[in-house]
Amino acid sequence: MRFISFGDEPAVSPDDFFMNEALKEAKLALAADEIPIGAVVVCKGQVIGRGHNLTERLNDVSAHAEMQALTAAANFMGGKYLKDCTLYVTLEPCVMCAGASYWFQVGKIVFGAYDTKLGFGRLNQKITHPKTVITGGIRENECAELVRSFFKKKR
Repeated sequence: MRFISFGDEPAVSPDDFFMNEALKEAKLALAADEIPIGAVVVCKGQVIGRGHNLTERLNDVSAHAEMQALTAAANFMGGKYLKDCTLYVTLEPCVMCAGASYWFQVGKIVFGAYDTKLGFGRLNQKITHPKTVITGGIRENECAELVRSFFKKKR
């Protein structure tokens, strides 16, 4: 695994680095009183799509962070397939977003916190593209705490 170093700061793995970018998006959602989930799409070490939940602002239940980031990445690439790209998202994708990743043919999905209630993993079926590599639990505690504290304040 390659690690990225910036000046005097300690080196971090690419997964940690890009999950931090997704966390920045989640914090934008939080500031807008949206469920704090963020996503970025990365291709060849470059963020090519960003998104955070916009379901309240757009009054659209499909305006999840992943959908925003995937659409932005496809527009950037000028095509609908993201085979050489990685989707980083702070929470395990739901069935809708995992299904969308299938159609975009995302090469890899890296997520932070597991979602045992609504995450696609609870289905025990492979609904992502057969070639998609999936990694979960990157900065899991930090990602989960954002969502937990959001809902705790809402109750």
